[in-house]
Amino acid sequence: QDWEHRQEEDTLLIERILLLLRNVLHVPPDPTEEQGVDGDASVHDRVLWALHISGMDDLLKFLASAQAEQQWALHVLEIISLMFRDQSPEELAELGQGQAAAEHREDTRELETLRQRELAEKRARALQRPSRHSRFGGSYVLQGLKAIGDRDLVYHKGLHNLKSYTHDLGKEPRRVPRRRQAA
Repeated sequence: QDWEHRQEEDTLLIERILLLLRNVLHVPPDPTEEQGVDGDASVHDRVLWALHISGMDDLLKFLASAQAEQQWALHVLEIISLMFRDQSPEELAELGQGQAAAEHREDTRELETLRQRELAEKRARALQRPSRHSRFGGSYVLQGLKAIGDRDLVYHKGLHNLKSYTHDLGKEPRRVPRRRQAA
């Protein structure tokens, strides 16, 4: 609910939930009680995982970033500081860098393999076609069509243009004066 529509009871309920969460996270670790295997999650870590699964961490992020919810900022700040209580800043920074560097190396390797594959395909396509285009389309003697005199016509263009051939190809049409043009 928006803060305008909240009742006094709703505001108290939110504050109590935040205080409960702060008090749960504030409980100090007891090494004698937590006799787990090395690498096993501590009670604090399991509480944080349960908060993450329930979506409470997203709610805390919303409360911390929403302009209208500034009244809860100190409670949220205290809860976040208790969440990172057992962590050192160096460990957190290295943890993010290690994953980012590994992901970056993986992405770089994938991009390099894709680039090599594209270059190989490009080379294969270049080898399949001739290296130079011949502008010479050939010369053909057209029997039955007479050129000047009694000789057969010699055609210097490709055969696919032969159907549209006329003797007037390449000639300028005669310009008819305007007054002699048909209406």
